[in-house]
Amino acid sequence: MLTYFQAIVLGIVQGVTELFPVSSLGHSVLIVNLFNWKNLSDQEVADGSTLLNLLVMMHVATAIALIIFYRAQWARIVKGFFRSLDMQNRRVVLGNDGDARLAWLLIAATIPAGLIGVVFEHKLRAMFATAFFAIVFIIINGIMLLKGDKLVTRAELDRPRRRDADASELTASKTVRVVSGHLTIERAVLIGCAQIGALFAGISRSGITMLAGLRSGLDHQDAARFSFLLATPIILLAGLYKLPDVLAHIGKYGGQLLVGSLLAGIGAYLSVRYLDKYFRSRSLRPFGWYCIGFGAFMLLVGIIRGAS
Repeated sequence: MLTYFQAIVLGIVQGVTELFPVSSLGHSVLIVNLFNWKNLSDQEVADGSTLLNLLVMMHVATAIALIIFYRAQWARIVKGFFRSLDMQNRRVVLGNDGDARLAWLLIAATIPAGLIGVVFEHKLRAMFATAFFAIVFIIINGIMLLKGDKLVTRAELDRPRRRDADASELTASKTVRVVSGHLTIERAVLIGCAQIGALFAGISRSGITMLAGLRSGLDHQDAARFSFLLATPIILLAGLYKLPDVLAHIGKYGGQLLVGSLLAGIGAYLSVRYLDKYFRSRSLRPFGWYCIGFGAFMLLVGIIRGAS
């Protein structure tokens, strides 16, 4: 049984944590454990479970929120993709077209995680989507954010940021030029492979792709935007792939699933709107400390419950 209260809490948690570099799956598993929701924790995220159905619908809602927020950028990327196709000569022509190059970088980065996800997601979820492993991996995620952020030089952190409160399209153009100029197809594939870590509850997709982007020479804002753009097709395709089965077994929990996914979509939109501005001048370190602190708190909760 899934209650409306549970759907509301998990919807808000999913909407915020999917894009913040703190792992949405890890938080969903740990929140269920924290509140001791036996009706959900007994299922974890097994195929056909109510919790998995809720996660699928919330992922689709999150992807839709990302598309809405970055709609102008996605329109340019799609147009760039079709411009790059030389149908007459059956080849791809990029030239100096930054939008076209970004489109192919996203495709190259999406393929590895998509293929591995289809093959191994169920096995990894069955093995590691438990409270214990979520605690371990969320602490590891925090350590990675702290250590990885040191790869960015002090000069990068201190240099003037783009002030663009009323010029989002201009900064989108700058982001396209920077990303397409710094990333190669090979580097995009490596970033895509890094996303595989997000299959483990506790490892953040946005966090690990941002770290890979920073390592490739992007600043925090451009790394975040590339991460959010990259997350969109992965989250959407994974959700749509499972959505028919979810709808076929939606049963008497349709209202709860709808409420949870709606709140997840709203939370995701507000989160990406905030983070897009946050990373103009801020780093990943606060999120690293948060993950370590939250993981330690949940570990303490587990020890106290085990001793009682």
